[in-house]
Amino acid sequence: MTVIKINAITVPADSGDELAHRFAARAGAVDDQAGFEGFELLKPTDDRTTWLVVTRWADEDSFQAWVSSPAFGQGHRSEAERSGQPAARPVGVSSELWSYEPAGGSGH
Repeated sequence: MTVIKINAITVPADSGDELAHRFAARAGAVDDQAGFEGFELLKPTDDRTTWLVVTRWADEDSFQAWVSSPAFGQGHRSEAERSGQPAARPVGVSSELWSYEPAGGSGH
């Protein structure tokens, strides 16, 4: 059964664009992982400062295999680190990982 993992990342109000830039720089990094079904980065449209990274996986084992893979570590390194430079400072001030499974809805 599909599982949904949501990383809720709280960023300072002026850092959202940098977060979006960093995600854009690694777009597609997870696309080829077994069991990966999709990804969305959700930007708040009100005064909240929590962005949501929503991923869908075929099952929990697929998600755990990705988290344990070298690709996960590589994908979570900054552009600077991937270029051999010192790491950029983190954008997020906190994050939580939420886990869900579909319980209803409609097709698209």
